[in-house]
Amino acid sequence: MDTADIQNISELLVDAERADGVRPLSDHLWLDLRQGGRPGFIGLIATEEDHDHPIAYCQLSRGNESWSLDLVVHPHHRYDMATIGNELMTAAVDIVKSEGGGRVHWWVFEASQLHRTLAQEFGLQRGRELLQLRVALPLPQPLAKRGTTITTRPFDFPKDASSWLETNNAAFAQHPEQGAWELDVLQARISESWFDPKGVLIHDIDSKIGAFCWTKMHPETTPLVGEIYVIAVNPACAGRGLGSAITVAGLNHLAASGADVGMLFVDADNAAAISMYMTLGFVVHHTELAFVGDISTL
Repeated sequence: MDTADIQNISELLVDAERADGVRPLSDHLWLDLRQGGRPGFIGLIATEEDHDHPIAYCQLSRGNESWSLDLVVHPHHRYDMATIGNELMTAAVDIVKSEGGGRVHWWVFEASQLHRTLAQEFGLQRGRELLQLRVALPLPQPLAKRGTTITTRPFDFPKDASSWLETNNAAFAQHPEQGAWELDVLQARISESWFDPKGVLIHDIDSKIGAFCWTKMHPETTPLVGEIYVIAVNPACAGRGLGSAITVAGLNHLAASGADVGMLFVDADNAAAISMYMTLGFVVHHTELAFVGDISTL
């Protein structure tokens, strides 16, 4: 994509966010768009005849042995979602087929019957469900003290990049978006304007990363939201209670940075993590649904 394409699509995404109250595209997809593409990135733009301004956008991004797909129709054209969505999905599926096929995750916020029908037409079934959880900050003092049971330090890219990737990829080995990160993906994340190395809390065990909590502030929100962006415990260090401790450490950091609300995303079938988060006071704010299916090659 060139600069004009990215600008036009960004405006469409802003209009969709204003209408829905939620920003389209995950951070993974958003960064791919902002960078104008990378291997495994495809952007499809729908326009009306004799007009250049997009009325819909569909993006594919190849991840950890799967494809993420997002489809955004401008609020003024959603009356024609059945036609626009079908044409863009057809083009996207054809591309996946031409690239060797694979598993597709189509993420939808507040899925309607129209989304379900469209997914079914392309062989995609209800799959992963993602919960956004939120908690008021600062945490009550008894809970906040849990974060002081471990020591943390800020992220140091030259020192930590290799070890961080190893820990992340081990913890998310089967995760379609967060797994199999390489150095260029990490570099893209830390190049974002919101990145703060002090917001990435590292807990060392025997000179290796035992757990980390990567936080992110959302300064445009009211009340001010701070996100636990990525959090993981090294599988070699499991069973030590690090998950709860590093979560609280992250929330304490967000509260100290001025956040009124802590937020994170978790898969709905991750019962252990959800139970732990609930004990810290998190509640479900909203859900997002992925329609999933395997697309065969041509």
